[in-house]
Amino acid sequence: MAKCEEGYLCDVCGADVEEMTDSDLYLRFVIGMLDPEVLHTTRERHLRCNPALAQFIVDPPFEPVVVEGPFDKRELDAEFVREREELVTRGFRRLQELVGVQDMAITDYPLPEIIERNRQSAQ
Repeated sequence: MAKCEEGYLCDVCGADVEEMTDSDLYLRFVIGMLDPEVLHTTRERHLRCNPALAQFIVDPPFEPVVVEGPFDKRELDAEFVREREELVTRGFRRLQELVGVQDMAITDYPLPEIIERNRQSAQ
């Protein structure tokens, strides 16, 4: 199979990341953790293959992820956890909204405040 036909392979498990809704790369992009300039050069992972981030998704359709050890959100500052859960969950929901959307520039994928921040930093 040609490289361009392989899709996006997970850097952790090696399996295809078939849906944007399973993409750690796109989640990090829509919540502003990944600069648009490096989106095309950054390795992909499934959301569950990055449990340190996935544990902050608090949405009924998403089975909770539990992390043991120093990155366990239960061991972190409560205010930080609340803010991170709110941001990452909004990003996860944004991915759901983007499914099937056509004719949208990739720069319009992020959350509104991230789009604004990107615009300001470009000026």
